[in-house]
Amino acid sequence: MNNDTIAAIATALSPSGIGIVRICGDEAFKVATKIFQKKTGSGTGKKINIAETPSHTVHYGYICDGDEIIDEVLILIMKAPRSYTCEDTVEIDCHGGVNVLRRVLDAALKAGARPAEPGEFTKRAFLNGRIDLSRAEAVGDLISAKNDTSAKNALSQLRGSVHKKILELREELLKNTAFIEAALDDPEHYSLDGFYDELSESVAEVLKETDDLIASFRNGSRMKNGIKTAIMGKPNAGKSSFLNLLSGHERAIVTDIAGTTRDIIEEEIDINGITLLVQDTAGIRKSDDIIETMGIERSKKALEDAELILYVADSSVPMDENDVEIMEMCKDRRALCLLNKSDLDAVIGNEDIRKHTDMPVIQISASEGSGLDEVEKTISDMFFEGRLFVDEEVILTNERQVSELRKASESLKLALQGAKESIPEDMIVIDLTDAYSSLGRIIGEETDDDIVDAVFEKFCMGK
Repeated sequence: MNNDTIAAIATALSPSGIGIVRICGDEAFKVATKIFQKKTGSGTGKKINIAETPSHTVHYGYICDGDEIIDEVLILIMKAPRSYTCEDTVEIDCHGGVNVLRRVLDAALKAGARPAEPGEFTKRAFLNGRIDLSRAEAVGDLISAKNDTSAKNALSQLRGSVHKKILELREELLKNTAFIEAALDDPEHYSLDGFYDELSESVAEVLKETDDLIASFRNGSRMKNGIKTAIMGKPNAGKSSFLNLLSGHERAIVTDIAGTTRDIIEEEIDINGITLLVQDTAGIRKSDDIIETMGIERSKKALEDAELILYVADSSVPMDENDVEIMEMCKDRRALCLLNKSDLDAVIGNEDIRKHTDMPVIQISASEGSGLDEVEKTISDMFFEGRLFVDEEVILTNERQVSELRKASESLKLALQGAKESIPEDMIVIDLTDAYSSLGRIIGEETDDDIVDAVFEKFCMGK
C-alpha cells in the first residue's frame, strides 16, 4: 500500500468554533514539525520534533507558513498503529473559519503532504486491517444519517454487527466445505454416509439467515433514505397546515382560499425516528384554472410514486365525488385517512370514510396540533411493525452488500438442491465456495480494487 503523507480538512468547510485538519502517513510528523511551533511561557513559539513527542499527547502552539503565524492551535499526536488509519497521524484543532482552515491545509501541503482523496483516511483504515469493508461503509452511513434510528443502526454496523453475522455464516459454509474435501481426499478416515441430510439442514439454515438479511434491506432503506410520502386531499382540507405541523415551521402558505397550493412543496421531516420525504400537493378537484389543473396532475403523479399516502379530509364539510376519487386512488396502497379539523363540529366521521375504504382513520386537528402522536405510531406500525431498531439487530442499508447476499442466496439454493438430488459432492463444493466468496466480498475479504475504490469515492474529502 502507498503510505505517502496526505492531508485534508476533516470538518465541514463552513464558519464554526473549531475546525480540524488531519495529516497522516509516513512523513506526517515531519510535515507537522515544519509548520508547528510550541507556545512558550513568554508567548513566543519554538520548534519541536513531533516524532520525539509521546503518542496521544496534545500540544498548544501556532501553525506557521514560513515566518507568518496563521493560527493558534492544539495538535494531537497519534503514533502508528494507534490511530484511525494505523499510520502516524497529526490532527490540528484550529479556529473554524473557512479561510483559516484553508490556510492551515495549504501550509501542510507546502510542507510535503498531498491532498487526500475522498474517503482516503477510511480507505487506509480498511487496507491496514483496522476495519472491514462493512464497517467502512457504516462510517459513511453514520455521517449521512438523517435521524436517530438511522444513526443507531449505522453505529451498530460500525461496531461490527454485519461483520460478525457474515463471519458466522462463512464459518458454517467453511466447515461443510472442509469436511467434504477432507472426505474426498481421505475416504478411509472421513465418511460421507448420511452427510447429505446433515448438509441440507446446515445449508438451509444459512440460506434462511441470508434471506432474512436481504429482507431487512427494505426497512433499512426506508430507515436510511426516508419514506416517500404524499399529502393528498381536496382544496382547503388542511394539507398545508398539516405539513406545517409536521415540519414544526411555516413551510407552506395557509389561507382560507381554496386552491392556494398550486405546485408540489417538498420537505424532509423526522418524526419519532422516521424520516418522511413529504410532498404537499395541490388539492384535487375539478377545475377550469389551467395552472391549478397542472398542479393537480402533478399531485396525481406524486401519488403514484409515493410509498405512503396521507389523505387529509375536512371533517367539518360533507364528502363529495372528489373525496371518493382520492380514496379510490389510495386503494391497495399504504395510506392513512386524517380526519382534520376535529376541533370543529363534525359532519363526517370514521364510519363515513369506511364505507369507501379500509385505510386507517385518525382524528386530527392541524390547527391545534392534536393527533400527531397517533399518526407517528400508525406509520411506525405500518412500515416497521412498531419497532424501528433494537441493539444487536442486523438491518442492512447498503445495496452493494445486499447484491452480494443475493448472489450467495442463489448459490446456497443450488447447493441445497444438489444435496437433495445427491449430486457429486465436488459439485456441491463449487456452490458452497461461490456463496462463501460472495459473503466475503461484503466484508472486503475477497474484493477487487475497483469495488474498493467505488465504495470510498462516495465519502467526503476529510473522512
